[in-house]
Amino acid sequence: MYIVVAGGGRLGELLTKKLKEDNHQVCIIEQNEDACRKLSEEMADVIVICGDATYPEILKEARIDKANVCVATTSRDEDNIIICHLAKEMFNVRRTVARVNDPKHLTLYRHMDVDNPVDSISIVARIVEEEASFNDVINLLSVKRGRLSVVRVDIPEESPVANKFVKDLTLPPNSVLVAIMRGADIIIPSGASQVLSGDEVLAATLIENEKAVIKALVGELL
Repeated sequence: MYIVVAGGGRLGELLTKKLKEDNHQVCIIEQNEDACRKLSEEMADVIVICGDATYPEILKEARIDKANVCVATTSRDEDNIIICHLAKEMFNVRRTVARVNDPKHLTLYRHMDVDNPVDSISIVARIVEEEASFNDVINLLSVKRGRLSVVRVDIPEESPVANKFVKDLTLPPNSVLVAIMRGADIIIPSGASQVLSGDEVLAATLIENEKAVIKALVGELL
């Protein structure tokens, strides 16, 4: 893939190196001239554009119209939103990814149709809360504009769904059981599948329904 990374700070630099390791073609845009020189010296096989990525002419210089993905990693949410908006609206980039610096701005990212706003603070907080509150629940991923979540749940003996058939389960709206893992077996559930204590269950839901799904599968949280 051809990927444009806007923001040559530490995050942008590490991301660019990782993408190059994975054999992607990468162009990185950075405003600071000294940082651009450093990036050029350290990554000779990466295209480095020195300029402000919130300006269409700079994005055009980076050939963003050819990009499969635009990633905005600057330390300013306003800039990240503008960059992603320009990429989609002016240059028809199919997918945009942006760093969210302040979780309070997440709604604005979604309103401006940023495909994948990455709110690292909230992700870490959710992991900490889950580990502290219901040990065996692990958030696996959040995709599609931060709305879809997949969680893994270990079913305890006291679970309200233990020994029940999938067709008899009551899950929150827009939620579905994706897989049941029982020992070495992986079961793609149908209505006639039974959930047993000790099973590991994967469920997909809207991110706002995560806790409701977990409660439905394991009962009241500690």
